[in-house]
Amino acid sequence: MALYIKKTICPYDCPTSCGLLAETDGTRILSVKGDPDHPASKGLICRKMQHYEQSVHSPERILTPMKRVGEKGEGRFEPVTWDEAVEEIAGRWRRILEEDGKDAILPMYYSGVMSVIQRKCGDAFFNRMGACDMVRTLCSSAKGAGYEAVMGQTGCLDPRELLDSDFYLVWGSNMKATRLQSMPALVQARRQGKRVVLIESCAADMGAYSDQTILIRPGTDGALALAMMHVMEEENLADRDFLTHRTEGYEAFRNTLGACTPAWAQEETGIPAEVIADLAREYASAHAPAVILGSGPSRYGNGGMTVRLITILSAYTGAWGRPGGGLCGCNPGAGPYVDSRLVTRPDFRKEPGRRVNINEIASALTGIRGGRPIRSFYVYGSNPVASVCCQKGILEGLRRPDLFTVVHERFMTDTAMYADIILPATFSVEQTDVYMAYGYCTFGTAGKIIEPAGQCRSNWNTFCLLARAMGYEEEYFKRTEEEMAGELLSHPMEGLSCISEEDRRVLRDGGVISTAYADHGCFRTPAGKMMIVNERLEEAMPRYIKSHGGTYPLRLVAAPSAYTLNSVFLDRKDLKSGRGPMALMLHPRDAASRKIADGSPVVAFNELAEVEFTAKITPLVAEGTVVSEGVYDRTFTKNGLLVNALHHERLSDIGAATTLNDNTVDVRPC
Repeated sequence: MALYIKKTICPYDCPTSCGLLAETDGTRILSVKGDPDHPASKGLICRKMQHYEQSVHSPERILTPMKRVGEKGEGRFEPVTWDEAVEEIAGRWRRILEEDGKDAILPMYYSGVMSVIQRKCGDAFFNRMGACDMVRTLCSSAKGAGYEAVMGQTGCLDPRELLDSDFYLVWGSNMKATRLQSMPALVQARRQGKRVVLIESCAADMGAYSDQTILIRPGTDGALALAMMHVMEEENLADRDFLTHRTEGYEAFRNTLGACTPAWAQEETGIPAEVIADLAREYASAHAPAVILGSGPSRYGNGGMTVRLITILSAYTGAWGRPGGGLCGCNPGAGPYVDSRLVTRPDFRKEPGRRVNINEIASALTGIRGGRPIRSFYVYGSNPVASVCCQKGILEGLRRPDLFTVVHERFMTDTAMYADIILPATFSVEQTDVYMAYGYCTFGTAGKIIEPAGQCRSNWNTFCLLARAMGYEEEYFKRTEEEMAGELLSHPMEGLSCISEEDRRVLRDGGVISTAYADHGCFRTPAGKMMIVNERLEEAMPRYIKSHGGTYPLRLVAAPSAYTLNSVFLDRKDLKSGRGPMALMLHPRDAASRKIADGSPVVAFNELAEVEFTAKITPLVAEGTVVSEGVYDRTFTKNGLLVNALHHERLSDIGAATTLNDNTVDVRPC
């Protein structure tokens, strides 16, 4: 039996889009390891992808279309043919379009696949239909909006540039779980005597990799940034020449810092004033300090403003023009590489559709805010029951007898349990695509390695099939995914404009190339300066804004897990068992005051729901804070409710993003 090694790319929600080497006999994937030639990951891959073949060939995989025969949520289905499934879907949609209009059909996708073609091709289909337009701001759009409010389209540091930094402020970033490929740079830096300071509400994973851990009260990061700038002004540590000549609004902003003392910030953040002052001095004394910013601090009602303030702080040392200086963790600014409009086809939409924010799905499905309830819900690349706020509201909507739900999936997820029709989906090795890493200056292509298992179909092939059933005659729906990839490469944009002929060959054959880093000293803003004050915003002058909060005494934070990624990999028993039960981390004093013992069953509750956890007592969480790590599924709970049942639908200040870290609860023993 001949064996082959094929290059491919990890399709999941990670900044790196790691390179993989898949061993195959042409029919099955036998093993997967990291690609040492990948310019960013260099062969390092996370534990989740080290046995990717187990997921691809899992006996639990859905291999045929299925139709519900039991009650919604009961999980009883019977196999049907693709023709039968598509005929029913198209028939129901035609009826809904005639009776209720285009605004009654809602598609949903998010980060189940992070490529260009398979992730975005459904946009073209639903644009052609005129269905609802989903606002996909589930993860870090407040972070992006806050960064852009200061930097415009200026690229931040590529993580590979961190080797040149001489001080690291890891701010709200669990790099071990979300930026594994940057960890070697951090470890190497400490060996060289460079300092790493961690600012976190939960330091369970990253504390061991830091020289100093500063625990902060959730949602108060902006107050810390302001107080640090106050100290730098008071002690003449700010680079005023840089701030005067390379920023807009510095003098006006400077005049607002008088009240932002470390003592004031101590009351807000829970961090001692002397610790804040010392941190400001150490940060200011570095030649090329780097802020490595995670998404957690942006997931609050003040999330966009918080990121603005941290980004402005990164200007206070004047390090943006020096190698390794500035901020890492936002848009590295190397693209765009290809024109994604060739895939999404906004020109297919003849009139604006009803816009539904992904964080407000519960309201859309139930009509509780006065809008007409959705009549059909099409889900792909997503699992909203487990990963979107207001879980009880989503479940209420999915149980509606008049809601027709279609789920395109690989496994029986918590959302698929409520489907009327389930369509079997492919893995990345069973389809062709192109990939833009959102955290690195890299771009790659990956072709299909094996044929899809059973009757599974890719998103592209499924939407082409549905388009024919709906009578859509556009040539777009008659192409193959390979032809679509070729069209994208034949229309390169700025990020690919200067690549070599060898790089073009790599992309044609399948592989990943490194592209030029952004010029961090060339600010891509209207005036060519960093915008401390941004008159284009409703809130032009940056200031501290309190987060939403709540009436319960404990702040609830949802943290990432190194064992799973959102709700992906829950099919893997090794990863599920390694992670253990659904835990809630508490500070020892918060546990003691509630008579909660380590490892005991507890209930976290607020006005939305009650959710059972196992207590995990640790001093590595801020006092007054409880932390739930990772996304679980219904099998870990008695009543099917997960941590997202405790999350409100409220949106961030800018970016219309999730505020999943901006909720309060109390906890009691079971």
